[in-house]
Amino acid sequence: MEFTVKFWGVRGSIACPSPDHVVYGGNTSSISITTEQGVLAFDAGTGIRSLGSHLGKLGATQAHLFFTHAHWDHILGFPFFGPAYNPNFKLHIHAAQLEGSPKGIRHILSAQMETPNFPVPLAAMRGIASDEDFAIGTVHEPYPGVVVRTARLRHPNGACGYRVEHGGLAAAYITDTEHVPGEPDANVMSLIQGVDLMIYDSTYTDAEFPAKVGWGHSTWQEAVRLAKACGVKRLAIFHHDPEHTDDVMAVIEAEAKASWDGAFCARDGMEVRLA
Repeated sequence: MEFTVKFWGVRGSIACPSPDHVVYGGNTSSISITTEQGVLAFDAGTGIRSLGSHLGKLGATQAHLFFTHAHWDHILGFPFFGPAYNPNFKLHIHAAQLEGSPKGIRHILSAQMETPNFPVPLAAMRGIASDEDFAIGTVHEPYPGVVVRTARLRHPNGACGYRVEHGGLAAAYITDTEHVPGEPDANVMSLIQGVDLMIYDSTYTDAEFPAKVGWGHSTWQEAVRLAKACGVKRLAIFHHDPEHTDDVMAVIEAEAKASWDGAFCARDGMEVRLA
């Protein structure tokens, strides 16, 4: 039984390729979960380009792609996802119905590829086999025995959190979300309860957070508080602020590990096998 999580993009807001963002990475949000049944992908930030190259080398024939929401840092990599142009590939797209995207995911992905934004239209992606806009709370089973649960997150224009269960293991993908100090989010707690791996929006620190209220993001300290309260086994600090250079991230990771030894900072290319 396989349950492997790989981080292809861990940065928030905007990609930041620079000498100061080498260790932790500068690509925006994209992860994959691989089971023996098939591949799940979450978000299509700039990191999804590398995922596409990886799937091409593997000769994969299908994947399910779930979006948390459609802000730029979560969709801008989609036109560079190579397998979607392969007519022999089957890409199934899933996105929650959100107040910020009333026309649905196909309209959003198509609009960003219209002239003059991009020279190739969405119609060229002949590997797209299906797309759906689902009601938050829907439970999916993209492959036999692989269950994906959903819940609403606090974010401008809305966002959807995910919990993936397979073979007695579970991982939660919680980005982008803003917490209310002292009031743990019941939706988030429902998704992370007892998971083997919690991936959580930790864009800011608690010290930075008061100046960022309303921006739709959380902190690594809140992630640790939630992880401890909900019996999480490991915590991946995720959606790093572009202003947080490698030196800043190293301090955050050291402080997080000192606070709770199950915490670590996600990095581009990092792979975590659950067992």
